[in-house]
Amino acid sequence: MTTDTKTTKQTGFTDAEKAAMKERAAELKAEGKKGAKKADDLQNQLDKIAEMEDADRVLAERIHAIVTAVAPELDAKTWYGMPAYGRDGKAIVFFKPAAKFGARYATLGFNDGARLDDGTMWPTEYAITTLDDAGATKIEALIKKAAG
Repeated sequence: MTTDTKTTKQTGFTDAEKAAMKERAAELKAEGKKGAKKADDLQNQLDKIAEMEDADRVLAERIHAIVTAVAPELDAKTWYGMPAYGRDGKAIVFFKPAAKFGARYATLGFNDGARLDDGTMWPTEYAITTLDDAGATKIEALIKKAAG
C-alpha cells in the first residue's frame, strides 16, 4: 500500500475569499457614511439575493421571509456579501450561498451574538440543500432562539 505524502501549499486566499473580503470592506465603508439607513441595507441585501443562482436564490428568499416574520427586530444587511441579519451593527445570522465558495450546499450560519448556547457544544452552521416545511419550521425555531 502506498501513501501519497505530496502536500499542496496554499499560498494565500482563494479568489472567492478575496472577493468576499472586498465586499466586506465596501460594506464597512458604507456603514461609516452618515446617512446609511436600514432601508439601504435591506435593499443591498435584496439586490444580493436577486443576483444569486436559482437554487441559492430560492433558499435565500425563503430564509429572508422566515427571519423577517419570526425576528423582525433583527436588521437586514449584507455581511461579506452574504445576506445577514443582526442588531447593533453585528451580524447574528447569515446565509452563505453554495455558489459563493463553490460548495455543494448552502449554509445557514450563526455568529457569537446568537443565543444558541446548549451546554458545552452546539452547531453554528447548518447545511441546506432544499427547504421543505419541516426544515422551515426548524429554521424558525433556530432564528427565534438566536434572536433571544
